[in-house]
Amino acid sequence: MFPDKFVNRIRLQEYIDAENLLKSLEEPSPVSIRINPVKWNREPLDAKPVPWCSSGFYLNHRPGYTFDPLFHAGCFYPQEASGMFIEQVFRQIAGSPEQCRVLDLCGAPGGKSTHLSSLIGSDSLLVTNEVIKSRAFVLAENIVKWGITNTIVTQNDPHDFSELTDFFDIILVDAPCSGEGMFRDGVAVNEWSVANTHHCAERQKRILSDIWPALKKNGILIYSTCTFNPGENEQNIKWILTGHLAESVEINTSDFKGIVNIDFEGIKGYGFYPDRTKGEGFFISVLKKTGSADKVLPRIQKKRWMEPNKPDLKIVNEWTRFKADTIIKKGDQIISFPGFKDDCYLLHQHLKIIYSGTRIGSVKRNGFVPDHEMALSDGIIKDAFPLVDLDYHKAICYLRRENFSFDGIPSGWFIAAYSGINLGFCNNIGKRINNYYPVDWRIRKHPDENTGGDLIGWK
Repeated sequence: MFPDKFVNRIRLQEYIDAENLLKSLEEPSPVSIRINPVKWNREPLDAKPVPWCSSGFYLNHRPGYTFDPLFHAGCFYPQEASGMFIEQVFRQIAGSPEQCRVLDLCGAPGGKSTHLSSLIGSDSLLVTNEVIKSRAFVLAENIVKWGITNTIVTQNDPHDFSELTDFFDIILVDAPCSGEGMFRDGVAVNEWSVANTHHCAERQKRILSDIWPALKKNGILIYSTCTFNPGENEQNIKWILTGHLAESVEINTSDFKGIVNIDFEGIKGYGFYPDRTKGEGFFISVLKKTGSADKVLPRIQKKRWMEPNKPDLKIVNEWTRFKADTIIKKGDQIISFPGFKDDCYLLHQHLKIIYSGTRIGSVKRNGFVPDHEMALSDGIIKDAFPLVDLDYHKAICYLRRENFSFDGIPSGWFIAAYSGINLGFCNNIGKRINNYYPVDWRIRKHPDENTGGDLIGWK
């Protein structure tokens, strides 16, 4: 049962067929995933493509992810299909930029961020942010597994970005909302109230105001929610236009059946309603900033501890394809920071960065120790380390951070892989093999406790 006040509102709401929408919200949610083209070039069996996403697929059943090594290796990401429309927005407004700075302000758990990292190119910079600490670390984990090395992860309040005036070319605000588009989930229904829709709308305005100075002149703001509520959607976009120099940007949806073009006092928005499109409820709108900020970027303060030495750069060249001018050093860690060095200095001044880029390794007394982040990244040189392809059972042992052994494993550092895809590092020290899979990421369940679905089959 849906709240009476919600039902009464949508029955009077423009663009909505209330009875068909309510009926669709009682049906099971579609299952969809997005493939990581950098790591995996196969398609799932018996799947249908998501029309607006080149790497998205609808599955005909809900698979198990916990015990799927390919999921942990970053070959695919389970993502709701409507949200994948960000690809069409990005391609139509940005094309194929050689370099750009992008912010995903509300990035956790990582669906849109991993998608954006695939879209913007290796020479661009994606800052993906989450204000809640626990969710920020989940976001960082998913970014590392995805392995495209153009992303950093921050844990900041939106207001913290206001000092970065005219910095970002594109900002995505996938705003916290009342969640009406997720009403197939009983939790979302139980949390809904009229008071909460008003609270969400006010919070969204605060977020938009805080982030606006960080957008460049002629930059693009992409705003999205998973609600049907006009007060959180098109009315908030109208509010931004009323108080700021900006214009609404139209997106061509003619190739995609079922997407509803919303026109509200000149505001262009796009509604995904589960009775018309295959996915959850979703709203998206795009603005172009036509004015610039009154303030200028603060002075960059360079830090000496960020400069690598010659031995550091030598190991970087032996292990990776990263350019020397992307390398920074934090303590004993060697890191490749995406974007420009000045970006690195500036962002470290103003933001709490919990993932600074790809950690290549650490400098220890007996030499360099390679890092798990490098093993999963697209920056690693393929033959830099021996690769040992594990069968399914041993791959699960590795992901549970258990010890395993078999004949023929080379001595020293090697990469454990599954189906040719890197899972992470091990070190064969002779008497035993040390498993370097991150402790916090290990599969805690025993395989006998697996109650999930079958693994995805692949063509």
